[in-house]
Amino acid sequence: MRRTPSRRLFAAALLVASVLAPMAATPATAVHATGVDRYDKDDCPPDGLGPELTARLDNAIEDVRRQAGIPGVVVGLWMPGKGSYVRATGVADTATRRPMTTDLFMRIGSETKTFTVTALLKLVDDRRIRLDDPISAYIDGVPDGDRITLRHLAEMRSGLFPYSADPDFAHDLLSDPSRSFTPQEVLAYGFKHTNTFAPGENFQYSNSNLVLLGLVIEKVSGLGVADFMHKRVLRPAHLRRTLLPANAEFPEPHAHGYTNQTLSGAIEDSTDWNPSWAWTAGAMISDLSDLRRWAEIVATGTLLRPETQRERLKTLPTGFPGTSYGLGIFETGGWIGHNGSIPGYESVTVYLPSQKATLVLLLNTDVSHEGQEPSTLLARAITGIVTPDNVYDGAVPPR
Repeated sequence: MRRTPSRRLFAAALLVASVLAPMAATPATAVHATGVDRYDKDDCPPDGLGPELTARLDNAIEDVRRQAGIPGVVVGLWMPGKGSYVRATGVADTATRRPMTTDLFMRIGSETKTFTVTALLKLVDDRRIRLDDPISAYIDGVPDGDRITLRHLAEMRSGLFPYSADPDFAHDLLSDPSRSFTPQEVLAYGFKHTNTFAPGENFQYSNSNLVLLGLVIEKVSGLGVADFMHKRVLRPAHLRRTLLPANAEFPEPHAHGYTNQTLSGAIEDSTDWNPSWAWTAGAMISDLSDLRRWAEIVATGTLLRPETQRERLKTLPTGFPGTSYGLGIFETGGWIGHNGSIPGYESVTVYLPSQKATLVLLLNTDVSHEGQEPSTLLARAITGIVTPDNVYDGAVPPR
Protein backbone atom coordinates (compact mmCIF):
# COMPACT_ATOMS: atom_id res chain seq x y z
CA MET A 1 0.00 0.00 0.00
CA ARG A 2 1.40 3.39 -0.94
CA ARG A 3 1.16 6.17 1.61
CA THR A 4 -0.24 9.54 0.61
CA PRO A 5 2.27 12.13 1.87
CA SER A 6 -0.38 14.44 3.30
CA ARG A 7 -1.53 11.68 5.65
CA ARG A 8 1.73 11.88 7.60
CA LEU A 9 3.15 15.31 7.06
CA PHE A 10 3.11 16.69 10.60
CA ALA A 11 -0.46 15.49 11.04
CA ALA A 12 -1.91 13.20 13.69
CA ALA A 13 -2.86 10.63 11.09
CA LEU A 14 -2.68 6.87 10.68
CA LEU A 15 0.85 5.83 9.80
CA VAL A 16 1.51 3.18 7.16
CA ALA A 17 4.54 0.92 7.60
CA SER A 18 7.64 1.72 5.60
CA VAL A 19 11.26 0.74 6.03
CA LEU A 20 14.54 2.20 4.85
CA ALA A 21 16.69 0.07 2.59
CA PRO A 22 18.98 -2.23 4.61
CA MET A 23 22.24 -0.64 5.69
CA ALA A 24 25.49 -2.02 6.98
CA ALA A 25 25.53 -1.93 10.75
CA THR A 26 28.00 0.36 12.43
CA PRO A 27 28.97 -0.65 15.98
CA ALA A 28 27.87 1.66 18.77
CA THR A 29 30.68 3.83 20.02
CA ALA A 30 31.01 6.14 22.98
CA VAL A 31 31.87 9.55 21.62
CA HIS A 32 32.51 12.34 24.09
CA ALA A 33 32.62 15.41 21.90
CA THR A 34 32.92 18.98 23.07
CA GLY A 35 29.16 19.43 22.79
CA VAL A 36 28.54 16.85 25.50
CA ASP A 37 31.45 17.71 27.77
CA ARG A 38 30.38 21.37 27.95
CA TYR A 39 27.54 20.53 30.34
CA ASP A 40 28.73 21.62 33.77
CA LYS A 41 26.16 19.95 36.01
CA ASP A 42 27.27 16.36 35.94
CA ASP A 43 26.54 14.32 39.06
CA CYS A 44 26.45 11.06 37.11
CA PRO A 45 29.36 8.72 37.87
CA PRO A 46 31.91 8.93 35.05
CA ASP A 47 32.17 5.16 34.59
CA GLY A 48 28.74 4.82 32.97
CA LEU A 49 25.98 2.45 34.01
CA GLY A 50 28.19 -0.62 34.37
CA PRO A 51 29.19 -3.22 31.78
CA GLU A 52 26.07 -5.41 32.00
CA LEU A 53 23.53 -2.58 31.65
CA THR A 54 25.64 -0.87 29.00
CA ALA A 55 25.79 -4.07 26.94
CA ARG A 56 22.02 -4.50 27.20
CA LEU A 57 21.47 -0.95 25.98
CA ASP A 58 24.00 -1.35 23.16
CA ASN A 59 22.23 -4.49 21.95
CA ALA A 60 18.71 -3.10 22.30
CA ILE A 61 19.54 0.10 20.41
CA GLU A 62 21.31 -1.76 17.64
CA ASP A 63 18.43 -4.23 17.32
CA VAL A 64 15.90 -1.41 16.90
CA ARG A 65 18.18 0.48 14.54
CA ARG A 66 18.59 -2.52 12.25
CA GLN A 67 14.96 -3.62 12.32
CA ALA A 68 13.62 -0.11 11.69
CA GLY A 69 16.31 0.79 9.14
CA ILE A 70 17.50 3.86 11.06
CA PRO A 71 20.69 5.23 9.43
CA GLY A 72 22.08 6.81 12.59
CA VAL A 73 21.10 7.69 16.13
CA VAL A 74 22.52 9.67 19.04
CA VAL A 75 21.48 8.55 22.52
CA GLY A 76 22.07 10.39 25.78
CA LEU A 77 20.87 8.97 29.10
CA TRP A 78 21.79 10.52 32.44
CA MET A 79 20.71 8.99 35.76
CA PRO A 80 22.12 10.89 38.76
CA GLY A 81 23.67 8.57 41.31
CA LYS A 82 23.66 5.67 38.87
CA GLY A 83 25.59 6.72 35.82
CA SER A 84 25.24 7.84 32.24
CA TYR A 85 25.16 6.40 28.74
CA VAL A 86 26.15 8.49 25.71
CA ARG A 87 26.37 6.80 22.33
CA ALA A 88 26.40 7.63 18.63
CA THR A 89 25.79 4.69 16.32
CA GLY A 90 25.24 4.27 12.60
CA VAL A 91 25.95 6.83 9.91
CA ALA A 92 25.32 10.54 9.52
CA ASP A 93 25.55 10.29 5.74
CA THR A 94 24.54 7.16 3.84
CA ALA A 95 26.50 8.21 0.75
CA THR A 96 29.89 8.78 2.39
CA ARG A 97 29.29 6.45 5.39
CA ARG A 98 30.46 9.24 7.68
CA PRO A 99 29.72 8.00 11.20
CA MET A 100 27.19 9.55 13.53
CA THR A 101 28.80 11.55 16.37
CA THR A 102 27.42 13.18 19.48
CA ASP A 103 28.35 16.76 18.52
CA LEU A 104 26.07 17.07 15.48
CA PHE A 105 23.40 19.70 14.99
CA MET A 106 20.02 18.10 14.26
CA ARG A 107 16.56 19.29 13.29
CA ILE A 108 14.26 18.66 16.28
CA GLY A 109 10.81 19.06 14.73
CA SER A 110 7.97 19.40 17.22
CA GLU A 111 10.28 19.70 20.19
CA THR A 112 10.19 23.31 18.99
CA LYS A 113 6.82 23.53 20.72
CA THR A 114 8.42 23.35 24.16
CA PHE A 115 10.50 26.43 23.30
CA THR A 116 7.59 28.35 21.76
CA VAL A 117 5.29 27.72 24.70
CA THR A 118 8.06 28.62 27.15
CA ALA A 119 8.44 31.94 25.31
CA LEU A 120 4.68 32.46 25.53
CA LEU A 121 4.71 31.67 29.26
CA LYS A 122 7.45 34.25 29.78
CA LEU A 123 4.92 36.82 28.55
CA VAL A 124 2.42 35.37 31.03
CA ASP A 125 5.00 35.86 33.78
CA ASP A 126 5.48 39.43 32.56
CA ARG A 127 1.70 39.88 32.86
CA ARG A 128 1.52 41.02 29.27
CA ILE A 129 -0.88 38.25 28.29
CA ARG A 130 -3.19 35.80 30.04
CA LEU A 131 -3.65 32.18 29.09
CA ASP A 132 -7.41 32.58 28.93
CA ASP A 133 -7.29 35.54 26.54
CA PRO A 134 -9.00 34.79 23.21
CA ILE A 135 -6.73 34.58 20.19
CA SER A 136 -8.94 37.21 18.52
CA ALA A 137 -7.50 39.78 20.95
CA TYR A 138 -4.18 39.43 19.14
CA ILE A 139 -4.73 37.89 15.69
CA ASP A 140 -7.60 38.61 13.29
CA GLY A 141 -9.25 36.08 11.01
CA VAL A 142 -8.97 32.94 13.16
CA PRO A 143 -12.10 30.76 12.79
CA ASP A 144 -14.02 30.92 16.10
CA GLY A 145 -11.21 33.13 17.40
CA ASP A 146 -13.45 34.81 19.99
CA ARG A 147 -13.84 31.47 21.78
CA ILE A 148 -10.40 29.91 21.25
CA THR A 149 -7.99 30.93 24.00
CA LEU A 150 -4.21 30.91 24.15
CA ARG A 151 -4.55 28.02 26.59
CA HIS A 152 -6.61 26.04 24.07
CA LEU A 153 -3.89 26.58 21.48
CA ALA A 154 -1.04 25.52 23.77
CA GLU A 155 -2.82 22.39 24.99
CA MET A 156 -3.98 21.33 21.48
CA ARG A 157 -7.67 21.77 22.22
CA SER A 158 -8.58 24.60 19.86
CA GLY A 159 -10.39 22.56 17.21
CA LEU A 160 -8.48 24.36 14.44
CA PHE A 161 -7.78 22.12 11.48
CA PRO A 162 -4.02 21.34 11.21
CA TYR A 163 -2.73 23.06 8.10
CA SER A 164 -0.10 20.34 7.66
CA ALA A 165 -2.87 17.76 7.17
CA ASP A 166 -4.27 19.66 4.19
CA PRO A 167 -3.60 17.77 0.90
CA ASP A 168 -2.95 20.99 -1.03
CA PHE A 169 -0.33 22.03 1.51
CA ALA A 170 1.43 18.66 1.30
CA HIS A 171 1.45 18.82 -2.49
CA ASP A 172 2.75 22.40 -2.56
CA LEU A 173 5.51 21.69 -0.04
CA LEU A 174 6.66 18.41 -1.52
CA SER A 175 6.59 19.83 -5.05
CA ASP A 176 9.19 22.39 -3.97
CA PRO A 177 10.78 21.57 -0.58
CA SER A 178 13.06 24.61 -0.91
CA ARG A 179 10.09 26.98 -0.92
CA SER A 180 9.80 29.58 1.81
CA PHE A 181 6.40 29.87 3.52
CA THR A 182 5.11 32.69 5.73
CA PRO A 183 3.05 31.92 8.85
CA GLN A 184 0.02 33.50 7.18
CA GLU A 185 0.43 31.30 4.12
CA VAL A 186 0.50 28.04 6.05
CA LEU A 187 -2.40 29.04 8.31
CA ALA A 188 -4.54 29.72 5.24
CA TYR A 189 -4.34 26.02 4.31
CA GLY A 190 -5.93 25.14 7.65
CA PHE A 191 -8.39 28.00 7.91
CA LYS A 192 -10.21 26.93 4.72
CA HIS A 193 -11.45 23.88 6.66
CA THR A 194 -14.26 23.85 9.19
CA ASN A 195 -13.07 23.59 12.79
CA THR A 196 -13.12 19.97 13.92
CA PHE A 197 -14.73 20.56 17.34
CA ALA A 198 -15.68 23.32 19.78
CA PRO A 199 -12.79 24.87 21.76
CA GLY A 200 -11.78 22.74 24.75
CA GLU A 201 -14.00 19.85 23.73
CA ASN A 202 -11.29 17.44 22.57
CA PHE A 203 -7.58 16.93 21.84
CA GLN A 204 -6.21 17.22 18.32
CA TYR A 205 -2.55 17.73 17.54
CA SER A 206 -2.40 20.75 15.24
CA ASN A 207 0.56 22.79 14.09
CA SER A 208 -1.84 25.65 13.34
CA ASN A 209 -2.03 26.23 17.10
CA LEU A 210 1.70 26.80 17.56
CA VAL A 211 2.11 29.00 14.49
CA LEU A 212 -0.59 31.25 15.94
CA LEU A 213 1.25 31.37 19.28
CA GLY A 214 4.39 32.44 17.41
CA LEU A 215 2.44 35.33 15.92
CA VAL A 216 1.14 36.27 19.38
CA ILE A 217 4.68 36.36 20.76
CA GLU A 218 5.73 38.71 17.96
CA LYS A 219 2.67 40.94 18.32
CA VAL A 220 3.01 41.37 22.07
CA SER A 221 6.80 41.54 22.37
CA GLY A 222 7.41 43.71 19.32
CA LEU A 223 10.31 41.41 18.39
CA GLY A 224 10.74 38.67 15.84
CA VAL A 225 10.00 35.38 17.55
CA ALA A 226 13.56 34.10 17.00
CA ASP A 227 14.97 37.23 18.67
CA PHE A 228 12.53 37.05 21.58
CA MET A 229 13.24 33.36 22.06
CA HIS A 230 16.99 33.97 22.05
CA LYS A 231 16.72 36.83 24.53
CA ARG A 232 14.20 35.37 26.97
CA VAL A 233 14.61 31.58 26.62
CA LEU A 234 17.79 30.35 24.94
CA ARG A 235 20.25 32.79 26.51
CA PRO A 236 18.90 32.46 30.08
CA ALA A 237 18.96 28.67 29.65
CA HIS A 238 22.59 28.83 28.41
CA LEU A 239 21.69 27.03 25.19
CA ARG A 240 24.38 28.07 22.74
CA ARG A 241 23.70 25.56 19.96
CA THR A 242 19.94 25.91 19.64
CA LEU A 243 18.26 28.16 17.10
CA LEU A 244 15.12 28.89 15.13
CA PRO A 245 16.44 29.24 11.57
CA ALA A 246 15.08 31.88 9.23
CA ASN A 247 15.28 29.57 6.22
CA ALA A 248 17.18 26.40 5.24
CA GLU A 249 20.32 27.35 7.18
CA PHE A 250 21.83 24.37 8.99
CA PRO A 251 25.04 24.86 11.01
CA GLU A 252 27.91 22.42 10.61
CA PRO A 253 28.48 19.70 11.56
CA HIS A 254 25.08 18.11 10.96
CA ALA A 255 23.71 14.76 9.94
CA HIS A 256 21.94 14.19 6.64
CA GLY A 257 18.25 13.39 7.03
CA TYR A 258 16.24 10.77 5.12
CA THR A 259 12.49 10.75 4.52
CA ASN A 260 9.89 8.99 2.42
CA GLN A 261 7.48 11.90 2.75
CA THR A 262 7.89 12.58 -0.97
CA LEU A 263 5.51 12.79 -3.90
CA SER A 264 6.77 9.44 -5.18
CA GLY A 265 7.03 7.75 -1.81
CA ALA A 266 10.71 7.05 -2.45
CA ILE A 267 13.30 7.85 0.21
CA GLU A 268 15.12 11.13 -0.39
CA ASP A 269 17.79 13.21 1.32
CA SER A 270 15.86 16.06 2.99
CA THR A 271 18.82 17.69 4.74
CA ASP A 272 18.48 21.03 2.98
CA TRP A 273 14.71 21.24 2.78
CA ASN A 274 13.43 24.62 3.96
CA PRO A 275 11.66 24.20 7.34
CA SER A 276 10.01 27.65 7.23
CA TRP A 277 6.61 25.98 6.85
CA ALA A 278 6.99 24.50 10.35
CA TRP A 279 8.20 27.76 11.98
CA THR A 280 7.30 27.90 15.70
CA ALA A 281 5.63 24.49 15.47
CA GLY A 282 8.68 22.54 14.32
CA ALA A 283 11.60 24.32 12.64
CA MET A 284 14.21 24.48 15.40
CA ILE A 285 17.73 23.01 15.43
CA SER A 286 19.67 21.84 18.48
CA ASP A 287 22.18 19.25 19.70
CA LEU A 288 22.60 16.63 22.40
CA SER A 289 24.26 18.84 24.98
CA ASP A 290 21.70 21.63 24.78
CA LEU A 291 18.77 19.23 24.85
CA ARG A 292 20.19 17.51 27.91
CA ARG A 293 20.09 20.84 29.71
CA TRP A 294 16.71 21.78 28.25
CA ALA A 295 14.99 18.55 29.36
CA GLU A 296 15.30 19.43 33.04
CA ILE A 297 14.63 23.13 32.54
CA VAL A 298 11.36 22.62 30.73
CA ALA A 299 10.12 19.82 33.02
CA THR A 300 10.94 21.61 36.28
CA GLY A 301 10.11 25.17 35.20
CA THR A 302 13.45 26.77 35.99
CA LEU A 303 12.72 29.75 33.71
CA LEU A 304 9.15 30.32 34.90
CA ARG A 305 7.27 31.38 38.00
CA PRO A 306 6.15 28.31 39.99
CA GLU A 307 2.48 29.10 39.45
CA THR A 308 3.02 29.35 35.70
CA GLN A 309 4.83 26.02 35.62
CA ARG A 310 1.95 24.44 37.53
CA GLU A 311 -0.40 25.59 34.77
CA ARG A 312 1.91 24.11 32.17
CA LEU A 313 1.93 20.70 33.84
CA LYS A 314 -1.86 20.37 34.11
CA THR A 315 -2.05 17.57 31.58
CA LEU A 316 -5.27 16.27 30.06
CA PRO A 317 -6.08 13.00 28.25
CA THR A 318 -5.14 12.84 24.56
CA GLY A 319 -6.92 9.69 23.45
CA PHE A 320 -3.52 8.04 22.99
CA PRO A 321 -3.09 5.37 25.70
CA GLY A 322 -0.79 6.39 28.55
CA THR A 323 -0.16 9.90 27.25
CA SER A 324 -1.53 13.20 28.51
CA TYR A 325 -0.78 16.71 27.23
CA GLY A 326 -0.34 20.02 29.02
CA LEU A 327 0.82 23.36 27.64
CA GLY A 328 3.23 22.34 24.91
CA ILE A 329 4.43 19.34 26.90
CA PHE A 330 3.36 15.72 27.40
CA GLU A 331 3.62 13.05 30.08
CA THR A 332 4.00 9.37 29.27
CA GLY A 333 5.04 6.69 31.73
CA GLY A 334 6.13 9.41 34.17
CA TRP A 335 8.47 11.00 31.59
CA ILE A 336 7.81 14.68 30.85
CA GLY A 337 8.87 16.44 27.67
CA HIS A 338 8.19 16.21 23.94
CA ASN A 339 9.08 14.32 20.81
CA GLY A 340 9.67 15.76 17.38
CA SER A 341 9.57 14.87 13.71
CA ILE A 342 10.26 16.76 10.53
CA PRO A 343 11.02 15.13 7.17
CA GLY A 344 14.35 13.36 7.66
CA TYR A 345 14.71 13.74 11.44
CA GLU A 346 13.16 12.64 14.73
CA SER A 347 13.91 13.37 18.36
CA VAL A 348 12.82 12.76 21.94
CA THR A 349 13.76 14.91 24.92
CA VAL A 350 12.22 13.82 28.23
CA TYR A 351 12.86 14.05 31.97
CA LEU A 352 11.77 11.65 34.73
CA PRO A 353 11.24 13.68 37.93
CA SER A 354 11.10 10.65 40.24
CA GLN A 355 14.71 9.75 39.35
CA LYS A 356 15.89 13.11 37.97
CA ALA A 357 16.79 11.18 34.84
CA THR A 358 17.13 12.65 31.35
CA LEU A 359 16.79 10.90 28.00
CA VAL A 360 17.62 12.50 24.64
CA LEU A 361 17.35 10.76 21.27
CA LEU A 362 18.31 12.23 17.89
CA LEU A 363 17.66 10.29 14.66
CA ASN A 364 18.31 11.11 11.02
CA THR A 365 15.15 9.54 9.63
CA ASP A 366 11.40 9.86 10.14
CA VAL A 367 10.45 6.72 8.19
CA SER A 368 7.99 4.76 10.28
CA HIS A 369 8.37 1.04 10.99
CA GLU A 370 5.25 -1.11 11.19
CA GLY A 371 3.19 2.00 11.84
CA GLN A 372 5.35 3.39 14.64
CA GLU A 373 7.75 6.27 14.90
CA PRO A 374 11.37 5.03 15.06
CA SER A 375 12.06 7.41 17.95
CA THR A 376 9.24 5.85 19.96
CA LEU A 377 10.60 2.36 19.33
CA LEU A 378 14.01 3.40 20.63
CA ALA A 379 12.67 5.29 23.66
CA ARG A 380 10.46 2.35 24.64
CA ALA A 381 13.35 -0.13 24.34
CA ILE A 382 15.73 2.03 26.39
CA THR A 383 13.32 2.89 29.19
CA GLY A 384 12.13 -0.70 29.37
CA ILE A 385 15.68 -1.59 30.40
CA VAL A 386 16.70 1.30 32.66
CA THR A 387 13.35 2.37 34.17
CA PRO A 388 11.02 -0.65 33.85
CA ASP A 389 8.49 1.00 36.16
CA ASN A 390 8.47 4.09 33.93
CA VAL A 391 8.39 2.96 30.31
CA TYR A 392 8.05 5.56 27.58
CA ASP A 393 5.14 3.77 25.99
CA GLY A 394 4.31 6.15 23.20
CA ALA A 395 3.57 9.79 22.62
CA VAL A 396 1.32 11.89 20.46
CA PRO A 397 2.23 11.65 16.79
CA PRO A 398 4.82 14.42 16.51
CA ARG A 399 3.81 15.59 13.04
